Amino acid sequence: MKVKRYSTGSTILTIVFAVLCLLWIVPIFEVVINSVKSNDSINMSAFALPVKDTFVGMANYVKGLTFGNYPFLKSAGYSVWISVVSTVLILLCCSMAAWYIARVGSRFANFFYYLCLFSMIVPFQMVMFTLTDTADKLHLNTPWTIPVIYLGFGAGLAIFMFVGFVKGLPLEIEEAAAIDGCGPVRTFFRVVLPMLKPTLISVGILELMWVWNDYLLPYLVLDITEYRTIPIHVQYLKGSYGTVDLGATMAIIMMAILPIIIVYLFCQKYIIKGVAAGAVKG
Repeated sequence: MKVKRYSTGSTILTIVFAVLCLLWIVPIFEVVINSVKSNDSINMSAFALPVKDTFVGMANYVKGLTFGNYPFLKSAGYSVWISVVSTVLILLCCSMAAWYIARVGSRFANFFYYLCLFSMIVPFQMVMFTLTDTADKLHLNTPWTIPVIYLGFGAGLAIFMFVGFVKGLPLEIEEAAAIDGCGPVRTFFRVVLPMLKPTLISVGILELMWVWNDYLLPYLVLDITEYRTIPIHVQYLKGSYGTVDLGATMAIIMMAILPIIIVYLFCQKYIIKGVAAGAVKG
């Protein structure tokens, strides 16, 4: 039986990355402990652990749901709608486009593919002002239509990963489906789409996390007096004379990040598998 030996360099790297992981966790830990502390104690010492005199339990969470002049549940509803619809739209449209690009291989298909890749390197700040004007003219400035904008910005990464995976799929399966009488639409939904499951899951999780946490695009496009997502809601948690209840704010932040953390923890293995499949097979 062979004993696996680790070099000194591997041990050092393990320690370094462990310390980095702890540093990444510190901000989340601070949000957790401050979400159950009184507002005065947070102002006095934000890094102190809650004790008997400063611990308020779930009071901040209850207050956070009704704090301010805009209901948190309304913001949560808009965030859920925009995130889910945008993710589904990206997965459906980009997987179909990637299949076309990988199988047709024409000049137009290659041009469209590189155009999508180019969109990944263009900073959002370069297009945000013209985007706002375009969204107003095309009436894309509501929660019901903003997923179309997210489709445009999310297509680059999604198509890149889907094309890499589709190129690794055996063409003979699709040819057999065509011989059995399946048209392009039935071939895609009955044959290709099930084989795309690893990449579908990984792209879906990445896009969902991006849309859920996005602040700038909804802030620029939506009418924030009428429509607010959770990141925008946190920005406007202010009382009279501009005062901020830090306890309620921390509770709202905790309620905002907890769902996406749970999704990521349960699905992180699919992200790694999907990214590896889309990158290596391409």
